Amino acid sequence: MTDQMPDSLIPYDEIVQEALRAVVGRVLGTVAESGGLPGEHHFYITFKTQAAGVDIPQRLIERFPDEMTIVMQNRYWDLEVDDRKFSVGLSFNQVPSKLVIPYSAITGFHDPAVNFELRFQAQVEDGPEPHDEATNDEPTAVPVEDGSNVVSVDFKRKK
Repeated sequence: MTDQMPDSLIPYDEIVQEALRAVVGRVLGTVAESGGLPGEHHFYITFKTQAAGVDIPQRLIERFPDEMTIVMQNRYWDLEVDDRKFSVGLSFNQVPSKLVIPYSAITGFHDPAVNFELRFQAQVEDGPEPHDEATNDEPTAVPVEDGSNVVSVDFKRKK
């Protein structure tokens, strides 16, 4: 008898990833319905710029060819949310831009006001390339601190 775990025929990791990405959609949907962020809440959302369904201006893809982090706090508009994606207006270097981001492209979600964070496995073949934080006009990025509300999902099969 061996100590090896059998390979699962049920894709548990994909199911959990999808469910956690739905949390992001539900949070954004609540914000869209209420017309704004409550209290001090604000979001850092990191996503793969080349993922299927992502629609952002070419100049942003050129600047962030792999991954980009946006900040939703004071200056955003036209937040629209459905069960597969969200779109939002943000300004980058004084240029208004509309971004469409499927939840499947998101690799991180952080609300520093309550130190809540979700991290998702990247769905790419190669490891991610390093990237600079996107600097939409306000606010500037704040370093993420570890805390008790961080949820990181990292599935590794034992062989």
